[in-house]
Amino acid sequence: MKITVIGAGAIGGNLAAKLSTAGHDVQVADARGPEAVRAEVLESEARAADLADAVQGRDVIVLSIPFGVAGQLADLFASVPDETVVIDTANYYPGMLSEPIEAVDNGQVESVYTAELLGRPVVKAWNAALAETQRTKGVPAGTPGRLAIPVAGDSEEARKVAMSLVDDTGFDPYDAGTLTDSWRQQPNSPAYCTELTLDELPTALAAADRAKDAAIRDSLPERFAALPANPTVDDVVEMNRAAHR
Repeated sequence: MKITVIGAGAIGGNLAAKLSTAGHDVQVADARGPEAVRAEVLESEARAADLADAVQGRDVIVLSIPFGVAGQLADLFASVPDETVVIDTANYYPGMLSEPIEAVDNGQVESVYTAELLGRPVVKAWNAALAETQRTKGVPAGTPGRLAIPVAGDSEEARKVAMSLVDDTGFDPYDAGTLTDSWRQQPNSPAYCTELTLDELPTALAAADRAKDAAIRDSLPERFAALPANPTVDDVVEMNRAAHR
């Protein structure tokens, strides 16, 4: 597939490298320009591209940008064909990674809000796994204990495309339903960054509680402060799991 990843940070760069290694034609674009794409991302044969050019003629566009800024790309996406699948990886951390957003604080689902800003449908994927989990723990399909990643979207066809790409990055994809259901994989639900298998993930998604999960999300600074210095990915995963015991 022809794929563009917008955003060259930890998750965007990781996805670009993994999808390129899996055989896809991958471009990486960043609002700061092609020079902002790290050299290690391009070692996979992904190519840095100008943002305006990178959305044309692509099968899939992955948004790996800060939550709440998708509206800045609305004009750019106005010329993107309807059949192009757009995947959103962002998460909302009010007061930490973004300013508080009233609509989301009042109950609007994160990626529904993003779709409105962007002016087109999106699929939610790759948001519920830590960047380091995605970088280091992907394994071939069929490997015992393979971790799973939830995928939500209103279009069944678009959801299937995203699920196929999740598989290509080394994780079992799980069909998590429509975009309005994606609140179950938002921070800090039982399914969020807790490294679950395909057998375990459905139970975690079903156990989500919007008020409780938001309170756990907002307690992140205090919980991080209780971790050891230089915490490992396993330390962070255990912290997230412990919040729901």
